[in-house]
Amino acid sequence: MIQKLITLEKFINKEALSGIILFIATVAAVVVANSSLGQAYYDLWHMPLGINIADHKISMSLTYWIDDALMALFFLMVGLEIKREMLIGELSSVSKASFPIVAAIGGMLVPALIYIAFNTDNPYGFGIPMATDIAFALGILMLLGKRVNPSLKLFLVALAVVDDLGAVVVVATVYTSEIHAEYFLHAGIIYALIWALNFKGVTKITPYLILGVALWVYIHAIGIHATIAGVLLAFAIPIQSKLEERKFINETKRNLEDFENNIDEIPILNHHQIDSLENIAYSYDKVQNPLVRLEHNLHGLSAFFIMPLFAFSNAGVLIDFSSVSQNFMIVLGVVLGLVLGKPIGILGLTYLAQKLKIVKKPDDISWSEILAVGFIAGIGFTMSIFITHLAFMDENIIAAVKLAVFAASFIAAVIGVILLLTVKKS
Repeated sequence: MIQKLITLEKFINKEALSGIILFIATVAAVVVANSSLGQAYYDLWHMPLGINIADHKISMSLTYWIDDALMALFFLMVGLEIKREMLIGELSSVSKASFPIVAAIGGMLVPALIYIAFNTDNPYGFGIPMATDIAFALGILMLLGKRVNPSLKLFLVALAVVDDLGAVVVVATVYTSEIHAEYFLHAGIIYALIWALNFKGVTKITPYLILGVALWVYIHAIGIHATIAGVLLAFAIPIQSKLEERKFINETKRNLEDFENNIDEIPILNHHQIDSLENIAYSYDKVQNPLVRLEHNLHGLSAFFIMPLFAFSNAGVLIDFSSVSQNFMIVLGVVLGLVLGKPIGILGLTYLAQKLKIVKKPDDISWSEILAVGFIAGIGFTMSIFITHLAFMDENIIAAVKLAVFAASFIAAVIGVILLLTVKKS
C-alpha cells in the first residue's frame, strides 16, 4: 500500500511539472506564430517527411508525424496507466471505481451534448470539449499544495484515467479516415503475435515494441487513427514479473553474503564478487513488472518531450478573432462545453447516481470540492487540440477552436482555483 502511494505521488509530481513545461511550450508557440518567424514556424511543421517499409510508403508532414507517431507513444503510456489502474489501482474494484467512472461519464457526456446543441448541423467536433488535460489539471492542484485535499488528487487521477479511456474510444470509432479493410488481417495477425508473447510469459519489452511498430503501420494503413496502436499494445504488455518477490529477496541475500565473504585486500572486485553482482542484476531485471517498468520509462519521455513538442507544434495560432466570429457556434459549443459542461456533468451525474444509490461519494471529499474538480477538469488544452486536428481540416476553424480551447481552459482553471481556495477556508 505504501509503495502504491509513493508511485502515485511520483506520478502526480511528474504530471505537475509537465503541466508547467506544457504551459511554457504553448506560450512560446503562440508568441513565435505571431512574430516575424510565423511563416518559418508554419513551414517547419508542414514540411513533408516519408519512410518506405517494403512496398508500403508512409508520407506525412512533420506535424502529422508528431501527432500520429510520437503521440502513439503517449497513448501507449495512457494505455499502460489505464491497465494498471484497472488491475491494481483506483479502478481495481467496483467500490473504488464506480464513483470516478460515473463522474468521468458525466464529464464527457454533458460537454458533448452542449456542443451538439449549438452545432446540430455539424456535430463532428463534439469530442473536443470531452477531453481533460491531466498534466495541466494536476499541475494546478500541486501548485496549491497543502490547501488541496489529498483525496481530491486521487479522485482527479482516477477520473482522468477513465476520461482518457473515453477519448481513446472516441478517437478509434469516430475520428477515422476511409477504412481499408484489407489491412485488418495484417493488423490482426500482428496483434495475435503480441498476445502470444504475453501468454508465453515473455517479459522482455523489446519484442513487444518491435511488433508494436508493425501494428502501428498497419493500423495507420487501415485508416483508424494510428495512436490507437499504442493503446492496443499497452493492453497486451504483461504485468506479472518472472521472479516472485520473496524468491528475489532470498536470492539477493545469498548473493550479498557471497559478495561479502569474498572481500579481499585487492582494491578491485574479484570474479566471485562480479558474479554476485551480475546475479543480483539478473534477478533485479526478472522481478520487475514489465508494464510498470515500461510505463516508468515512457512517463518522462512523454511528460518532458512528446507533450511539450506536441504543444509547441500545434498550439501556434494567429491571434485573429475574425476566425472566431466566422465560426462562432463552434467556438461557443467548445467554450460552454468545457467551462459549464464539465462541472455540470461531473457534479450532476455523481449526485444523481448517489441519490439513486448507484454509487457512494467518498466520505473525505465534499460536493463543493467535486464541483471545483469539475471546473479543473474543464482544462482541455493539449487533448482538446489533439482532437481538434482530427475533427477539422479547415485551418480557419482549427484556429478558432484553438483560441476557444485556450480561453475555456483559462476560465475553467481560474474558477476551479477560486472554488478550491474558498472550500478550504470554509
